[in-house]
Amino acid sequence: MTTQQEINNLKNELGAVIAAHFYQRDAVVAIADITGDSLELARKSQESDKNIIIFCGVHFMGQSVKILAPQKRVFMPKMACCSMARMIDSGYFDESIALLQSYGIPKERILPITYINSNAEVKAKVGAMDGFVCTSSNAAKILAHARKEGKVIFFLPDRCLGQNLAIQNALQHATLGVDSPEKVRAADIVCYNGFCSVHQLFTTSDVDFYRQKYPDIVIAVHPECDPSVCAKADFVGSTSQIIKFVQSLPLAQKVAVGTEFNLVNRLRKENTFVLSSTLPQCPTMNETTLDDVLQALRACKNGESSNEVFLDESVRQLAFAALDKMFRI
Repeated sequence: MTTQQEINNLKNELGAVIAAHFYQRDAVVAIADITGDSLELARKSQESDKNIIIFCGVHFMGQSVKILAPQKRVFMPKMACCSMARMIDSGYFDESIALLQSYGIPKERILPITYINSNAEVKAKVGAMDGFVCTSSNAAKILAHARKEGKVIFFLPDRCLGQNLAIQNALQHATLGVDSPEKVRAADIVCYNGFCSVHQLFTTSDVDFYRQKYPDIVIAVHPECDPSVCAKADFVGSTSQIIKFVQSLPLAQKVAVGTEFNLVNRLRKENTFVLSSTLPQCPTMNETTLDDVLQALRACKNGESSNEVFLDESVRQLAFAALDKMFRI
């Protein structure tokens, strides 16, 4: 019996569903029942009639399922961590708020927005301050709503997404711990100094290279890229938006895409290029293998809680409040 056959047999026996992020290895995506970006996977897992979720992604994504559907058991074949999400924890969040206060910005004037790429404890801190969660696809809408409250927006953890949002909306921005207190005080959006290690690989020289080689090429990038790269692109969008955009292009149209390699490699077989001279592959997303999925199913069958996602209920409720504000918008 092959690994894939045993996975399918155990999955059916347990009544489980396998969810896989777009950035996972091809072999893992191939055996998944649900694929998508982080929030899409959490929503689809929540809506599934299965109560056992085998989640192939990184830890904050598995937590998102548990936040939305606490009654379900969520197992991660690999407890992989998103490098961006690890750049901020609840302690760093508190230190950031304290630093903003030391600059003369009262806590009651600070409205935090956390990118979904953050752990449950950080989402809970944001929820406790009546803040929001956002995704790369809905960040502009969340920001527009949040701005109505007339507060200073503290955007975390991805400075690039925050900066791109500010530029898109002609707002002043500053990066906490990098820019001066004066610039922070004058900013509409204060960004935490986090980033995606994969999307930092894309540069303006990569864009220039492809434009020189193929004058009619289309450049599509993710908003986690540096603002200088986004400014030179023809299309900037979330993972799902990039997929729809590229698939809408005529096959004869050449396109260079600035996001994770596994996704780009599956988009189209013709006239599709990775916008980088370095392989932009997320190391933690690539940790999960078919054997890891099999071991997770075996552990579940044997009554073990290996790599199961658990959340403190008080943390879950506050994190849900921040997510729910996003859903209501």
